[in-house]
Amino acid sequence: MGDRTSYDYSKNPELIKLAQNGDKAAMDELLQANMGLIRSIVPRFADRGVEYEDLVQIGAIGMIKAVKSYEPGFGTVFSTYAVPLIIGEIRRFLRDDGMIKVSRTTKRTAQNAMKQKEKFMSEHGREPRISELSQICGVSEDELTDALESAYPMHSLSETVSGDDGVTLEGAIPARDDGINDLCEMMSLRDAVSRLEPEERKIIYLRYFRDCSQQQIADALGISQVKVSRTEKKIYEKLRQMLTV
Repeated sequence: MGDRTSYDYSKNPELIKLAQNGDKAAMDELLQANMGLIRSIVPRFADRGVEYEDLVQIGAIGMIKAVKSYEPGFGTVFSTYAVPLIIGEIRRFLRDDGMIKVSRTTKRTAQNAMKQKEKFMSEHGREPRISELSQICGVSEDELTDALESAYPMHSLSETVSGDDGVTLEGAIPARDDGINDLCEMMSLRDAVSRLEPEERKIIYLRYFRDCSQQQIADALGISQVKVSRTEKKIYEKLRQMLTV
């Protein structure tokens, strides 16, 4: 039962239905067969002061929740659906234990950046570029972007990725039943965004955390508006692929 190499994943829907009806053996088989998925997620939470196997067990709780709430009509395969719930359960555990937090240094960096941004705007009549603001604050561009992303929440999944096409980040996520908590989609989206290239993440930050137009992003990054537009479309396609695998 626990031999993952010989498991037939086409059995998942049938076993899920049985497990949802209280069949403990079916639930156990699903957990054992899909344990590799949990183990593939756990390493990203290494060095948090929690034993690897303990995190695996916490991830299994997320897997159980995924089994109990999954419906074929969600428009995605079970493994794709389960990932954000597994990640969410582990993050919730670490957060409740005080192991996931925005450091004081990060908060200070973000607060100083916002203060320096306002000062720059009053003196120059425009927003500073990321490179300019990072130089003023004495931190790298990546450190600045990460600090601002950590300190200030994303506005909305329904805001457009591409102003010309009206494409939204919400549209990059596979369609799911209205009963699925938006938090699961947000967690899945944030995980995908973290895997983008640095410039792509900066564009996402400026677009969704700062409400910048394509031209404002172009000015901030020192690139053309055309490149911003093309990159946004590329980002959308990458997110769509990552969220539908």
